[in-house]
Amino acid sequence: MAKDNRSFFEKLTGAIKMEDHDDDAVEMPERESRLPKRQIPVMTQSTRPAPAAAASSPWLEEEVEEGELTVDVYQTANEIIIKTMVAGVRPEDLDITITRDMVTIRGKRETEKTINEEDYFHQELYWGSFSRTIMLPAEIEVEESEAVEKHGLLIIRLPKIDRHRQAKLKVKG
Repeated sequence: MAKDNRSFFEKLTGAIKMEDHDDDAVEMPERESRLPKRQIPVMTQSTRPAPAAAASSPWLEEEVEEGELTVDVYQTANEIIIKTMVAGVRPEDLDITITRDMVTIRGKRETEKTINEEDYFHQELYWGSFSRTIMLPAEIEVEESEAVEKHGLLIIRLPKIDRHRQAKLKVKG
């Protein structure tokens, strides 16, 4: 077994020394994390067409940058719950579309236009349009679903379809 001569920092971060490797044959060491795997939300941005391409092709529409909401999705015995932070968004600016197996949340968070761009030290909050589509792990009762926003937290309750429920039908004569 070969001795690992990397520093503690290199072992911890998976970094490699560039002088130890050829530029053509750099291999990243395999790393295994002992931490539980967690889905990390990513802000997605659509690409805009180049100005020359947009000018030469008037049928191309300019796409708008759109953020992706971070969500928690979990289940209880009778329902699927989706939670997401929508602080700064009015309830009437939210659009929630539900089918039996999918939920799409869309909205827009408006920024104050009174602050000059050069007056910011940090600007990390997301302003603009956002959306998120969640594929559900079970079918739900669309008509019985509800959404509540309180203190910036949106909670969507989606009752699961009870496949074992039975009903007696009366035959009309």
